[in-house]
Amino acid sequence: MSRFKRGAVADPRAGFRQDTPQCPVPSGLLKSARKSGQLNLSGRGLSEVPQSVWRINVDPPEEAQQNVSFSAAERWWEQTDLTKLLLSSNKLQTISEDIKLLPALVVLDIHDNQLTTLPASIGELEQLQKLILSHNKLTELPTELWSLTNLRCLHLQQNLLEQLPADLGQLCHLEDLDISNNKLMAVPDSLADLSNLVKLNLSFNNLKSLPSAISGMKNLRMLDCSRNQLESVPPVLAQMASLEQLYLRHNKLRFLPELPSCKTLKELHCGNNQIEVLEADHLKHLSALSVLELRDNKVKSLPEEITVLQGLERLDLTNNDISSVPCGLGTLPNLKSLALEGNPLRTIRRDILTKGTSELLKYLRSRIQEQPDGKAKEGPNTAMTLPSQAKINVHAIKTLKTLDYSEKQEASIPDDVFDAVNNSPVANVNFSKNQLTAVPPRIVELRDTLADINLGCNKISTIPLEFSKLQQLVHIDLRNNLLTSLPVELEALTKLRSIILSFNKFKCFPDVLYRILTLETILISNNQVGAIDPVQLKLLDRLSTLDLQNNDIMQVPPELGNCTSLRALLLDGNPFRNPRAAIVAKGTDALLEYLRSRIPT
Repeated sequence: MSRFKRGAVADPRAGFRQDTPQCPVPSGLLKSARKSGQLNLSGRGLSEVPQSVWRINVDPPEEAQQNVSFSAAERWWEQTDLTKLLLSSNKLQTISEDIKLLPALVVLDIHDNQLTTLPASIGELEQLQKLILSHNKLTELPTELWSLTNLRCLHLQQNLLEQLPADLGQLCHLEDLDISNNKLMAVPDSLADLSNLVKLNLSFNNLKSLPSAISGMKNLRMLDCSRNQLESVPPVLAQMASLEQLYLRHNKLRFLPELPSCKTLKELHCGNNQIEVLEADHLKHLSALSVLELRDNKVKSLPEEITVLQGLERLDLTNNDISSVPCGLGTLPNLKSLALEGNPLRTIRRDILTKGTSELLKYLRSRIQEQPDGKAKEGPNTAMTLPSQAKINVHAIKTLKTLDYSEKQEASIPDDVFDAVNNSPVANVNFSKNQLTAVPPRIVELRDTLADINLGCNKISTIPLEFSKLQQLVHIDLRNNLLTSLPVELEALTKLRSIILSFNKFKCFPDVLYRILTLETILISNNQVGAIDPVQLKLLDRLSTLDLQNNDIMQVPPELGNCTSLRALLLDGNPFRNPRAAIVAKGTDALLEYLRSRIPT
């Protein structure tokens, strides 16, 4: 007789509920993690981490009950210990003490949750090298955390930390420390014990001073102290011999810091302060400086000595009180961007300012007085002077190492232009705004000294293989041409730091750029580029600026978030839907962090 009463409805799930408890982590994902040693649980809406995750290395898997054959393909007993665990973008408020059951963890990412505390047992993860705790609600950190001496990367930004203990200095192998966007009033002197630190972000806190001991970080390359309450910078900061990027924006500085020993400093950002005076002594030691940003200050004048900054590429003086600028700025050989808007300038007409940097520099050069000896230019000035030589600034060749034959609207560069060089070392060539359809073949004659070439605003459709012989090149400007590709031979340009390819006809990102490991700036906006390879791009560990605006990129690969050297990633004007415009608008750091959180295992 049936054990069901007549009319009763049998539950088809009866007898199975105990065998398959509802779990937010699929068993297949755990099975894959045992093989790879990596488990990505980001963005799953978890309010707690299932016990099966903490015990993944301890409990035998389900297949152990079914498969004990030593010849089987699935050798569950050979599983790999979990080394990478991603728990970002969930709703976690606590982390279990059972995290100690994962002692092989090398990477632990719990950013973008609701954590208020961390378990003491986190100190038992002795192999941990990367710990991401940003965007939580942490008010303090367990003492045990400072025993993780193998940590290389520690991100604590966007929390509620009010102080850091002196024990922080025990993390002796730390290379990347981000404690921005907290409530810190001070940082401990023990920060100086982090002698291997390369990147330190202290921005968006309430710091009124920096400890003098900070000078002990001899390997620090990037220091960001923006958005604090700093009124001065300790002079010992000048002893940081490896410093390349210094951000001091949005503070209360009244003077530019003196950095006589920072001969490696490339970028100094001091915008939105209260700086009134620039002293020549503040500038003369910054021989490697390529970016000087002083916008939104109270600077009244510039010293003539600013021309000692021969490597300067960008000078931002927007919104100051400057009434005149030294004409010598026009002679800076590498200056690509000069921003003077918002100043009460009396000597430069507004229509010149609106024409851009190239016209502005040309105007300043035109105002430079003749040499004291009364000679207008060097070289013979006789009735035999050739017409084309009359268009050449021979004085610029001799004194500024610059060969300028721009804005002539000519289809080729006359031989007389190259003849005028006459064995003089030329570091800069400007052939922009002509009608060139090809790179002048005689350019290779300058290969021993040429560092900067501007071929922008022409009609060049191909770059010849001989271009790769210009192996001293540091900067290339090829904007506004008809280029569709670059030759692979350009890989030989091992000193190249920046290349401008905007407003061309590229449909693919040039593969050769992935191989030029010295690149710091790539500008390739306003083309038709459809994709970018983040794996190859990550090899460019010096790349800080990548401009891909106004292209045809349909998908932004999440792995692009791993390109952590980027300080400026510009993606506006592309047809992708994700990330949303609101995320892109938050800036490069937020965009990269978002992309990293979307990387699949």
